[in-house]
Amino acid sequence: MTTFVPVTRRKSKLRLALTGVSGAGKTLGALYIAYGITGDWGKIVLIDTEHERARFYADRSDLGTGTFLYASMEPPYSPDKYKEYVQDASLAVGPDGCVIVDSFSHVWNNEGGVLDIKDRIAQQSGKNSYTAWNEAGKEQNSLVNTVLSVNCHTIVTMRSKMAYALEENERGRMQPVKMGLSPVQRDDTEYEFDIVLDIARNHIATASKDTTFLDKFGQIITPELGVQLRSWLDDGVEPDICTDCGKAITATQKYSAAQLVEKSVNKFKTKLCYKCMKVRLKTDAAAKVPDGTDRPNP
Repeated sequence: MTTFVPVTRRKSKLRLALTGVSGAGKTLGALYIAYGITGDWGKIVLIDTEHERARFYADRSDLGTGTFLYASMEPPYSPDKYKEYVQDASLAVGPDGCVIVDSFSHVWNNEGGVLDIKDRIAQQSGKNSYTAWNEAGKEQNSLVNTVLSVNCHTIVTMRSKMAYALEENERGRMQPVKMGLSPVQRDDTEYEFDIVLDIARNHIATASKDTTFLDKFGQIITPELGVQLRSWLDDGVEPDICTDCGKAITATQKYSAAQLVEKSVNKFKTKLCYKCMKVRLKTDAAAKVPDGTDRPNP
């Protein structure tokens, strides 16, 4: 007979996917989150399938990045090669480290990937495209299970299929803008991760899937996000919530979440996010007459 016990939260590892169009900032966003969650650039390893493009982000004073561990993967991009790299990477950084797979799309539709495996199987005697998916699907499942089971934090990036739409710019003219659609990976891959952040071309990340506190997240990624995720995953510490909008208070490029809380409590006697603090400051300014005295109540 199955025994059921009261459930409790446990300390967990990060299992996160970042999706976005070209130029959205997936690699840098992954590095920022990894640094926030580890606090040590030496505990981050990045597996690069993007023709060594991630090297551009090493030791950048303008971006605030340091020296992380690195390995470039060359084709063919087979599931077995990905599994080997990820397992070796997890051993290199240890349980408190973070492995970044940049990108997880190549193992799907590039040379030696799952779609290639399916096509090769389908060409065998007695096989067809339909039955080949059974074997190719097992390769995909084994890969995903390996990535999600390593004893460290894991972040994968996935390219988004691109489309273009016309949007009005600041000059009132229509211009084509890249729009991200579904990730370049198997259709159900997003379900396997605890958090999926979609990054737009303007670098704003929003959560399409979340099991933590990021359901209403809509900001540029900074290392502070990794710090907050580590607190939540390690100790169950919930982030401070803005009393005006109900969203988690997260860092800006200028202030940490703790600094925003301190400033808003000192000024308004309550916890506010950066956006809501600006609204209150603007409202307070509008309530003043030119000589600085308060307007009478209507």
